[in-house]
Amino acid sequence: MEAKVLWLFVFVALYWAYCVFWGFRAAAGAKTPSDFFIAGRRLTFWVFALAVTAASFSGWSFLDQPGLLYRDGLQFGFAALAAIAIPLTGVLFLKRQWMLGTRYGYVTPGEMLADYFQGDLIRLLTLLVALVFAIPFLALQLLASGALVAVLTDDFVPQSAAMWALAAVLLFYVAAGGLRAVAEVGALQCLLLGFGLVAIGLIALGHIGGWDNFAEDIAALAQRPDLARWGATAEGYSSYFALPGAIALEPGLDLQPSSGGLWTGVLCLTFILALMGIQSSPAFSMWAFGSADPKPFGTQQVWVSSFCFGLILVGFVAVAGLAAHLLGANPTVTDAGLARNALLPGEVIAARPDSLVLHYIHSVAGDLPWLAGLLVVCGLAAIQSTAAALLASASGMMTRDLYKRFVNPMASYATQKLAGRLFLVLLIVPALLLADFAPGSLLTWGSIALAFGFQMWPALAAVCWLPWITRAGATLGLAAGMIAVLLTEPVGGFLAGLVGSPLPWGTWPYSIHSAAWGMLANLTVCLLVSAVTQREGDKLHQSEFHEFLRRHAAPSPGGSGLALLVSLLILAWLAFAVGPGALLGNSLFGAPDAGLEGWTFGIPSLWAWQGLAWLLGVCLIWLLAYKLALSRAPRQEVEPLIEDIGDMAPLQERE
Repeated sequence: MEAKVLWLFVFVALYWAYCVFWGFRAAAGAKTPSDFFIAGRRLTFWVFALAVTAASFSGWSFLDQPGLLYRDGLQFGFAALAAIAIPLTGVLFLKRQWMLGTRYGYVTPGEMLADYFQGDLIRLLTLLVALVFAIPFLALQLLASGALVAVLTDDFVPQSAAMWALAAVLLFYVAAGGLRAVAEVGALQCLLLGFGLVAIGLIALGHIGGWDNFAEDIAALAQRPDLARWGATAEGYSSYFALPGAIALEPGLDLQPSSGGLWTGVLCLTFILALMGIQSSPAFSMWAFGSADPKPFGTQQVWVSSFCFGLILVGFVAVAGLAAHLLGANPTVTDAGLARNALLPGEVIAARPDSLVLHYIHSVAGDLPWLAGLLVVCGLAAIQSTAAALLASASGMMTRDLYKRFVNPMASYATQKLAGRLFLVLLIVPALLLADFAPGSLLTWGSIALAFGFQMWPALAAVCWLPWITRAGATLGLAAGMIAVLLTEPVGGFLAGLVGSPLPWGTWPYSIHSAAWGMLANLTVCLLVSAVTQREGDKLHQSEFHEFLRRHAAPSPGGSGLALLVSLLILAWLAFAVGPGALLGNSLFGAPDAGLEGWTFGIPSLWAWQGLAWLLGVCLIWLLAYKLALSRAPRQEVEPLIEDIGDMAPLQERE
């Protein structure tokens, strides 16, 4: 057996032992439904901060982001700013959801929304969002985990076999210990994810021979727009180092040729909005309910996510993506004589950019087999962090919002936990089958899942901030948003084609992501319907929630002016960091082809712009989380009104 395979088995065995340990340990303490589904509201400070970060970034940052940076260049570098945008959602919603969950005993976001709006339709729509989020993302993560093992073992362990084996371990510790096991394992997964991303960037630099060689080669590449995958922008710059424009005024991306690159300013902005759907998805509401208090929220949002992972994504991941062109991954660059060496298989990676990290790992397997084995486990940990969180939350919602609500309202503690475990199996099996038999559809469904998660914003805003949004407005708006998402994704065109009337606008029309089209429909319907469905009885009921939030979570005196200022800063940051205003970054710090002497900071101007946007974003999240107290502990202790509704069982069992 090769050394790299042996080391892989050693590290995988250690990782699995850790997962199994926490599965057993958490199972011993999971006496009630709330223990199982939301860790008994006792997640500790660092466990929450690390586990939520791992669940937020996961496999897409480890596998997909370096590959897309290689494929599209610094145009895709804006995605690193998801380290700011994703926790921005959490800053706005997590603390207030925690307060409501503690006050009223909610276990799932469906229970919270159904209670607030006094209707079950929004509960079911929220469950649908959770399922659409869980199954495709779970399939994507499992497929990627199998590929990691298969590449390092040179198919000694086939991808499908690895995927099913890894899924079995994942299923075991989630089914045994519920959310607490997911969180305790997630804390380690976060550390492994961060280490792995840094290590991949350092491996790329090491292969090139250090920073100086990297900078010189990047400068030479920037002067050859003919070598870029998408050619030159309208200004004649390499599409690897400049955004192509503010917006594409043509039909969908699948109906037009790409010239100068895909990532217009508007597409960058709307894609980031889709990523903001991660922390507005139902899974993260359950993370909020599970925390012992809101103290870790600010640490997770400002320091772990925005600062630490922002630095890693803007720096090390960008290096890994750009360096690939100089290491043989780009056949045209190699043929032009600009590559340092041909360590990476160009034809393979050009056809499958998402395999880039796998080949980086494979490139060190000969000299450092232990490192290759460890990095595979880092990738597995990154992938499974999100998969476990989605599994746990979706099964909890199916148990609470479907089975207990409509099938067996008097379900005992044991019955609810058993139902949750059975639903875990019902979720993971179709995900595995989807990964095995329809892998080509997974990216589309992953995009839909992100967009669906973003559609939760108006409903969450109603509960947390805006009492004038009505039940009909939030419910119909959410339904309209989900329909609009489907109609601007490939699945919409496919369904329309079945009835003989293909859609004329294609996928993501005018370079606007489906999440934004969905939100446009969502807000339009929500606002119009809310305007005509105001009822005094509903206002009275909802005012109880908002009065409670106002007493406990109001900004400090004099904070309203600062709140308005920070709101404007958020809009400005989105517009200029990841929106059309980012075009200023193309040449503000030197023209893309100006070379090292013409670049103000010794790196391409667009990269420097993204770094500056990251630093300003960290400051923005800090203002929101701490200065406006959106992630600080409430002024008054939150007293539960009733016992945890997750633990309500027949009287004889409680006795």
